[in-house]
Amino acid sequence: QLQFVESGGGLVQPGGSLRLSCAASGFTLDYYAIGWFRQAPGKEREGISCIGNSDGNLYYADSMKGRFTISRDNAKNTVYLQMNSLKPEDTGVYYCAAGPSFRRCVRGGSGMDYWGKGTLVTVSS
Repeated sequence: QLQFVESGGGLVQPGGSLRLSCAASGFTLDYYAIGWFRQAPGKEREGISCIGNSDGNLYYADSMKGRFTISRDNAKNTVYLQMNSLKPEDTGVYYCAAGPSFRRCVRGGSGMDYWGKGTLVTVSS
């Protein structure tokens, strides 16, 4: 069974940090570009960050640059998103996705093959 499961969400105060994980089972992440996306209440899904499969390509949305770091551990078949200096506007459901190309990820995730079910991040005092 193919699964892509996010974890690590929760409630954090503004300025705090969280590390999200996304573990794949039933398929190997090595050949996929991976992205993190989020959907805030009442808003459309937006792309946060992407990482290429083996070329080292990285992408961050402007509002995440310097605060978020994406990484992957192919040996563990897991992708991470380290989030620092969190703001209330970072609140939302965070999803990871795997797809055949970095470009698809950067362009908003349309055409990505596998999606997790999401993990809720709430930034509030």
